[in-house]
Amino acid sequence: MKKISTRFALAALLLGFMSPLARAQDFQKTYSLGAGGRLSLHNVSGDIVINGYDGSAIQVKGFKEGRDRDRVEVEDRSNANRVDLRARYPQNCNCDASIRFEVEVPRSVSYQFDPIATASGNIEVSGVKGDLAVKSASGDVRVSKATGSIRASTASGNVEVRDVAGSVNASSASGNVEVEIDRLEGNNRMEFSTASGDVSVKLPANLDADIEMSSQSGDLSTDFPIEIHSPEFGPGHRARGRLGNGSHSLRLSSASGNVRLLRL
Repeated sequence: MKKISTRFALAALLLGFMSPLARAQDFQKTYSLGAGGRLSLHNVSGDIVINGYDGSAIQVKGFKEGRDRDRVEVEDRSNANRVDLRARYPQNCNCDASIRFEVEVPRSVSYQFDPIATASGNIEVSGVKGDLAVKSASGDVRVSKATGSIRASTASGNVEVRDVAGSVNASSASGNVEVEIDRLEGNNRMEFSTASGDVSVKLPANLDADIEMSSQSGDLSTDFPIEIHSPEFGPGHRARGRLGNGSHSLRLSSASGNVRLLRL
């Protein structure tokens, strides 16, 4: 968790020292979108930052960077029910250019954030309400102070979800997954997984769930009353148990790393 937080803090520090020219605003637009509307952001290279605020409209800013910044455009496909923005690069362009999106959304309005995606960059979402699908092909993903159904994933990087209420699915192909859920809602199956890295999940002490834990080449640990099974020969550890009525379904797994399930 310290590594993830340090990376985001360093990025913020570097942005603060950039000159006004380097931080020139290349795209700015305000949208009125009712509750239940959809917000989609498709980036190719660059970070995405979304924060809830006390205003009444969605505000989007885009900052282009790199030698070929003028060759990159923001395509706006929005309509009355959807804000849909996409980074567009010239065909067959090996461009030195990226776009950083900074978005503010009304914290009291529930939206569908689907998808919020970048091929190369970090994504940070905080203080929002509604269903959220966040994915990066190469970068860290961080979600905090959100309420709703959350899906957070990256192919190469760490995933951190903290101070949230709802249901969560979090995964990384190569990186750590760290999740803290203050309050579980709904009865969706929740999975927390990584192919190469550790999984750490913290849940309320009154957890009511069917639980499966597994690791092929790492240790399992939990302070919930679940029995851990280790084979007499060969790799792998497994744990399975039911707490309460099993109203939720949880699966925690790592192919190469440790798995922890702890009380908040």
